[in-house]
Amino acid sequence: MANAIFKVPKPQNEPVLAYAPGSPEKKALKAKIKEMMSREIEIPLIIGGKEVRTGKTQKAVCPHDHKHVLATYHEAGPKEVELAAKCAKEAWKEWSNMPWEDRAAIFMKAGELLAGPWRDAANAATMLNQSKTCYQAEIDSACELIDFYRFNPFYMCQIYEAQPDSVKGIWDYAEYRALEGFIFAVTPFNFTSIAGNLPTSPAMMGNVVLWKPASTAVFSGYTIYKLLEAAGLPPGVINFLPGRGSQVGDPALDHPDYAGIHFTGSTSVFQAMWKKMGENIPKYKGYPRIVGETGGKDFVFAHPSADATTLATALVRGAFEFQGQKCSAASRAYIPKSLWGKTKEELLAQVNDIKMGAPTDFRNFFCAVIDKNAYNDHVGYIEHAKSSSDCEIIAGGKYDNSVGYFIEPTVVVTTNPKQKLMEEEIFGPVLTIYVYDDAKLDETLTLCDETSPYALTGAILGTDRKALRHMMDSLRHAAGNFYINDKPTGAVVSQQPFGGGRASGTNDKAGSYLNLIRWTTMRTIKETFVPPSHFSYPFLGEE
Repeated sequence: MANAIFKVPKPQNEPVLAYAPGSPEKKALKAKIKEMMSREIEIPLIIGGKEVRTGKTQKAVCPHDHKHVLATYHEAGPKEVELAAKCAKEAWKEWSNMPWEDRAAIFMKAGELLAGPWRDAANAATMLNQSKTCYQAEIDSACELIDFYRFNPFYMCQIYEAQPDSVKGIWDYAEYRALEGFIFAVTPFNFTSIAGNLPTSPAMMGNVVLWKPASTAVFSGYTIYKLLEAAGLPPGVINFLPGRGSQVGDPALDHPDYAGIHFTGSTSVFQAMWKKMGENIPKYKGYPRIVGETGGKDFVFAHPSADATTLATALVRGAFEFQGQKCSAASRAYIPKSLWGKTKEELLAQVNDIKMGAPTDFRNFFCAVIDKNAYNDHVGYIEHAKSSSDCEIIAGGKYDNSVGYFIEPTVVVTTNPKQKLMEEEIFGPVLTIYVYDDAKLDETLTLCDETSPYALTGAILGTDRKALRHMMDSLRHAAGNFYINDKPTGAVVSQQPFGGGRASGTNDKAGSYLNLIRWTTMRTIKETFVPPSHFSYPFLGEE
C-alpha cells in the first residue's frame, strides 16, 4: 500500500457544448446517431462481469419513432437476482477493502472517458432512447454525469478526511466502512446522469450494487455500464439487471444481504418499497439505508414586480424542455392579474415558436414522451382539462401517436387553485396556471405551499427585494431546490445539490457529500498510549 496521504484535485464543472451549426461536435454526434440507428444490438444482463441471456426479452425503441428498434434486451428474474447477490457478495470482499484512491481512480477515469471518446455514444444513446434534444442530452448524459464522476471522488476524500478530536495521551480516529450487503439501485428513464450516478455513488464508497435500470432506458443504461467497464470497474461490483419491477425488486428487497436502496422514481413505488423493507427488517443483517428522490409538482410563483418576458421564458423552458419529463419541471404557476396580460402574450408567442419532432433534427426544441403508458396518462389530463368548466386550454392540447408519442406543449388556465391539474404530478408537457388577485399575495402563497404533497423544486420571480424575501420565507418548506428569477430546473452538481422533502423524497442531495455519506458506516477507534495499571481512581482515597 502506498505510504502517502492522497488528495483528489478540486474539480471544475464540465463545459456544455453548444452543437451550433457547422461545429465539430455536431458533426461527430450526427455520425454517432447514424451509426446507432443503422444497427440493432442485443443487451444481456451483466452479473459478476459475465453476460447472461435469459431468453425473456423486450425491445428498446425510439419514443419519437416507436417502430424503430434500437436493441433487444434480456430481462432478469428472481434466479438472476439471487446469482447477482451471490456475485456481489464475493466481489465485496476485495472491493470493500480496496484503497479508496484506487476506487476513486476508476470513476475519475470514467469521467474523462465520458468527456472524450465516449461523449457521443452517451449523448446519441440518450437522444434515441429517451427522445432528448442534443442540448438536453449534452447537459445530462455528458456534463452532469461527468461532474458526478469528478466531484464524488472529491467529496469522498473530504469525508475520509473528517476525523474526531483527540486529547493528550489518546489518539482518536475513524474509518469509513462499506455497508455489509448489497445496495439496490433503481434508476429512472428521464436522466442518464441519474442512471449513471445511483449505482456508482454507493460503489465509490466500497459497496457492491444490483442495478435495475428503467425498462424505457435500458439502451442508454447499457452504454453507461460499458463505459464503467472500460474505466476498469471490477466484475461483480455493479451488476446490471434490466427487468420488471416485481421480478427484480421483490427478490432484491427480500434478500437477507440487502443493505439499502438508492432510488429515483414514483412516490407510490417508493412508499410501497419502504413498506416492504419495514416488513422485512427482522431478516436483514442491519437496518437498510433508504435514499430516494420521487415526485414533484413544481411551481413558478410571480410577484407583480416580475418582468413578463423573463417569466414567460422561465415557464416555457421550465415546463417544456424534455417534454416536461423532469421531476423538477414547472407544472403549476401562480401569476398576478396585473402581470397576466403581458405574460400571456409573450408566453403564447414563445410556445408558438416551438418546433416539435424527432431529436435527430437539431432544429426541434420538443420531442416525444417516453412511451405509450405515459402518452395515455398525459392525454387523460388534457382531456380532463377540456371537459372541466374551470379550465381553459390556451395553447396546445393536440396529440398523435401514429409514428411517435407526440403531445403538443399544452398550457391550461384554471380558475380553481385546487384543480387536480394544480395538485397531481403529471410528468409531461402540461402547464397549469392560476391567475391570482394582486391583493391576495399571502393567501396565494399559502395555497402554493399547501396544495401539493410534494416539495421538490420551485421558483419565485420579481424585482421587489422585500417581496422576494417575504415569498422565500413563506415557501421555506415548499421546495428543496429553490430558484429566484429563474426556472425551477437545471440543478448543477456541486452548485445546486438536488433533492426535496415531503413526498418528494429523503432530500439526501445528489451532487454533494451528503449523498455519499449515506453509503458508509463509521468505525471510531480510540487508542490509549499509556493505559492504566489498576482499576482505582483518586476519589476512592478518602471517605
